[in-house]
Amino acid sequence: MRALALLGVFVIAKLVILAGRPIQLSVWTPIAYFWQDVLVALAFALLDGIVRRAWFGWTLYAAAVAYVTINVGVARVLSSPLTWPMLGAAGGALSDSIKRHATPANFAVMSVVVAAAVASPLFLRRIELKSRAALIIPALVLVAIGPLASSRVDAIGLDRNAIMALASSALPRIWWRSADAGADEDWQVSPVAGDIAREDLSRLRSSSAGRNVVLILLESAGAEYLQPYGSSRDPMPNLSELARAAIVFDNAYAVYPESIKELFSVICSRYPAMDTASENYSWITTPSLAAVLGRAGYRAALFHSGRFMYLGMYDVVANRGYEVLEDAGAIGGNHESSFGVDEPSTVHRALGWIDSLAPGERFFLTYLPVAGHHPYDTPEPGPFPEGADSDRYLNALHYADAALGSLIEGLRERRLYDRTLFVIFGDHGQAFGQHEGNYGHSLFLYDENLHVPYLIAAPGLIDEQVRVTRTISLIDTAPTILDLVGLPPPAGYQGSTALEAEPRLALFCTDYSLRLLGLRDGCWKYIYEMDSGRSKLFDLREDASELTDLYLLYPDRVAAYRAHLERWSSAQKALIANRGSGP
Repeated sequence: MRALALLGVFVIAKLVILAGRPIQLSVWTPIAYFWQDVLVALAFALLDGIVRRAWFGWTLYAAAVAYVTINVGVARVLSSPLTWPMLGAAGGALSDSIKRHATPANFAVMSVVVAAAVASPLFLRRIELKSRAALIIPALVLVAIGPLASSRVDAIGLDRNAIMALASSALPRIWWRSADAGADEDWQVSPVAGDIAREDLSRLRSSSAGRNVVLILLESAGAEYLQPYGSSRDPMPNLSELARAAIVFDNAYAVYPESIKELFSVICSRYPAMDTASENYSWITTPSLAAVLGRAGYRAALFHSGRFMYLGMYDVVANRGYEVLEDAGAIGGNHESSFGVDEPSTVHRALGWIDSLAPGERFFLTYLPVAGHHPYDTPEPGPFPEGADSDRYLNALHYADAALGSLIEGLRERRLYDRTLFVIFGDHGQAFGQHEGNYGHSLFLYDENLHVPYLIAAPGLIDEQVRVTRTISLIDTAPTILDLVGLPPPAGYQGSTALEAEPRLALFCTDYSLRLLGLRDGCWKYIYEMDSGRSKLFDLREDASELTDLYLLYPDRVAAYRAHLERWSSAQKALIANRGSGP
């Protein structure tokens, strides 16, 4: 009876989550959405039957109900049940974001699940079950055909049972062998011939030799929200002004839509891997950009308005050649949030470090702001009326842009502006429901999650705007900077210089919720969902919003992309997980 009551709770919880959402209707739909709930209820019945203690059964029932209730609130906001990676990210740094969603409306829908949990056992006591087999046999049939149903219905992961999603995501989801590593393979070469070489920038090789280097990763800055990329509003006027005399890449893509692993890909030009924690990256010995520049005489420092303890960021940046590593704890600041400190304090600290250098010493400054991250709180109001989260986001970008302006002005005052190479880009994008259920940045691989602004400015050297339409990846950043200052890339870099005209792939992945792999190849954008085996293919020339799935029309292209991505993901897991095989 308890198992049947729990199944009733699962069903009510899922209906509450799905209420008001578009659902793909077919004969497979009910099976796809509920077979995992049936499977967990069967497992519960088996365990309850083995122990045969009422107190145990009711305690387990209460724990399952509590967890499912929490997940109702989570899934209504993020369109995903909690997974193991999501639990790891939900630490103290995100407490301000979590508080913002603790609303009466969310508590009200969660109370529906609690009421169902109380009422279901009382209701079922009035029903006499004549044969358990009459329930168990259909349930087993449903579970047996469930995976097939899931492959036929695009449920964006909302078909998952909350308990099963947590358990399955805690297990390794990418299998690898040392032989898969492929350390020397060039993964940016397309498996499908077609795109042509465009926009040769090789004339700029070594053109910035002797300049200082400033690298800025703008938190959650998506390209589509900025004026240089066609937006009618201009939340970052200082960035727009810099872009008027800069190389502006129209199609730059993050490797992983989350800041820490993305930072690793930028400073070490190495791909992150699925199923890996940040501490796994501490043993990667590929020389970072800071280490290479340091050996060439640059002084190197990194200033972060957030906190290194978040998601194990310290393991990614420590021992990478930075003489100075300062985060919110060391910087202090005039305004603190759970996520970090105010941007002016970080900029002030960075300029102070530059002032401490000997005259004429070249420096490599890495600045990591946090303004732009949810919940988009800023110490001062912005210029955009705040009717929705997207408006608050624009104001947060405007606040980050003011700090960028202060840094630029500080360099001008020190007569360093015209002697500096600036490389500035978003570390990933930010979604506001452009696709069903897509909010935040880490859960999907659409352009709103990955497509970022990317510009290279060298005042006095680049005097007009140069637009580059070919695709680049943020993993190309370190080799591009080294190419600009006239230094060779070290062995082990997986990215390539963006000054070359040859077309290259941008590859990306995420495993926060669904396991997704993807790539951008010229006009083509491909996304592969590993758990269900579904593919999506878009032609961004005709469909920049990624709304028309063409995978049935191009089976050969889809098969080639899928095979390439599966080999790529296994290789990166092998390189990261197997200490001995990586470069």
